[in-house]
Order: sequence, then C-alpha cells, then structure tokens
Amino acid sequence: MLHTKIKNYFSDEKTSAFKEEIEYARKHQMIDETKTIKEMDPVSRFDDAYIERSDKETEEFLGEESANFLKRPIHYLTKHLNEFIYIQSDCFPMIHTESICLEVDDIFRTYEVMLGLKLQKKYEKIIKAYLEQELRGEIKVSLLFNQTDGLWDLNFALNNINGFNEDLTFGEVLVLVYRFLFKLAETVEENK
Repeated sequence: MLHTKIKNYFSDEKTSAFKEEIEYARKHQMIDETKTIKEMDPVSRFDDAYIERSDKETEEFLGEESANFLKRPIHYLTKHLNEFIYIQSDCFPMIHTESICLEVDDIFRTYEVMLGLKLQKKYEKIIKAYLEQELRGEIKVSLLFNQTDGLWDLNFALNNINGFNEDLTFGEVLVLVYRFLFKLAETVEENK
C-alpha cells in the first residue's frame, strides 16, 4: 500500500520530493531526519497530466488540454456548466485512483470531484469515518462499492474540503484533492 509506494519512491537518493511524501517518509523513518530534501512545487506534480474536457450530458469529447489549463481558475466550470474535466496523472496511483473528474453540480452549484477509489471493500468503515471527520459544512458525499470493478465510486463536493475557494486554479484544486486522498490512504493504512 502507501508504505511500500513511498519506500520505493525514496529508494534512490532523492534530493527533492513533494511535501506529503517527505512528511510520510520522515514519520515512518524512511529517510534520515538530518537529510535535506527540497520540497517541490506541489502543482508541478501534475505537469504530466492528461486533461480532457467533455460534455456532461453526452460525454462527447470537447478537447484535450495542456498543463497550462491547470493555471485557469476553477470557476471556469461555472461558466461552462455543460462540461466536466477528466484528469489522469502518473501520480494518482499513489492515492489509489487512476483519474479524477471535476464538474459543477447543475442544481446545487457545488464543485464536485468524482473518482474510482482502489481500496478493498473491507475498509468501508475507515473510509466513511475519514470522510465524516475531514469534510466540513453540509457534507455532500456519495460512496458506493462497485462489485464489477472492485473499487469505490467516490463523489464529494470540493466545497467541503478545508482550503477550497473558487479563486483557486485547477492545479491548486488538484493539490487539495491529492492531499485529501493521500491522508485518506495514510488513515486506511494506519487503521487496517
């Protein structure tokens, strides 16, 4: 799980890494406390991302975007209510997913995250407890185990994550979601 992935991540002599990985590695004594590791810009984690815009109703492909798209503010979605953004990144397997979709809910106008969470069904109580503890406000979440795919269909409102606001860029939102799911993966590992 996460422990093995982070251990492999630091198996070669890294001089820079992302905040979450550094903190996890130090906490679990995978790297020496005295070793200096430069913290990388968190948005740069998604420089390799595949980004696609699609129509919500028909799922018709509307266009592929470059990493520059991540510099746009998330409120782009309020001006393009018919669209959802599909994002795939090499870093997502670290947080037990392959892709993330972002959109604005047509009725409630909340920003939504949709993903398939690759965690076993037996972790249901831990996942639910984490979501209850970490999400704030009037919580809007859907968590269903998909027997066919063997993963959790997880949808939640970005508005419920601490630190979210409409002025954030797509890149900054991805950092928030990544950190949220990284902490979930760590919580599952510590409580299994």
